[in-house]
Amino acid sequence: MNILGTGLSGLVGSRVVELMTPDFSLENLSLETGVDITDKKSVDVYFAKSSAPWVFHLAAYTDVQGAEKERELGEGSKAWKVNVLATEHIAENCKKFGKKLLYIDTDYAFDGTKKEYSEEDAPNPLGWYAITKTEGAKRVLALGDHGLVIRISNPYRAHPVGKKDFVHKMLERLQASQTITGATDQLFTPTFIDDIAAALKALITTDAHGIYHVVSGSALSPYEAGLAIADVWGIDKNLVQKTTFAEMFSGRAPAPQYAALKNDKIRSLGVTIHSFAEGIAEVRKQETL
Repeated sequence: MNILGTGLSGLVGSRVVELMTPDFSLENLSLETGVDITDKKSVDVYFAKSSAPWVFHLAAYTDVQGAEKERELGEGSKAWKVNVLATEHIAENCKKFGKKLLYIDTDYAFDGTKKEYSEEDAPNPLGWYAITKTEGAKRVLALGDHGLVIRISNPYRAHPVGKKDFVHKMLERLQASQTITGATDQLFTPTFIDDIAAALKALITTDAHGIYHVVSGSALSPYEAGLAIADVWGIDKNLVQKTTFAEMFSGRAPAPQYAALKNDKIRSLGVTIHSFAEGIAEVRKQETL
């Protein structure tokens, strides 16, 4: 099956391509291939000549702090142009040509006032990044049975490309015998990127639509994540220091304190989802091969 995709050279997308090839052929829509997804005409021209039944829209503006600084620009901000405007262009073409659209959303869709969220919970984003991602998701879900949204959280992988994921940022400091800090009163469910590829295969082969959470099976705090990383790599756990959510996010863009997502729905399709401990153990294994 041929699939059109955006963001296929990024942290998530490049690994998805690795794991879905050769069963699927993914074609990248990017500036490098002559497509500016924020320009409607550019998107229109490309879609008109493609017979691909699916589109993976993985490109996003993910700089949470940078997005917040441009909040007052509204629709003129980079986050809006990439996360909403580009998604509109792609969704409109999917509707016109009968293609199915998959979109990556974030656990930041929620305000963090609940300890755990399912796909049925209504979004209530706090920061500008989260607001724009939620608006993009609305455009995709408006396609009905042709729209598919998967929510992920803090994606990580072996050999990250483009930018370091949070696991490798922590690991880099720990391996240099530097301390790291993690909030003890915050919850999240990080996503092993290899699980995203497995989920996508299952979802598109079953013509799924709606919302699915693709995250680890159990929530943990950033402090616990730091301890787990130190444990897997055999590093002194005393380098992992405690802090609070309030201290960690003081002066920063708003974020949900509790953002644990339930993953029962994706597991019901038979997709194996790694726990965080299992995921980082697999990362270390892959990086030592």
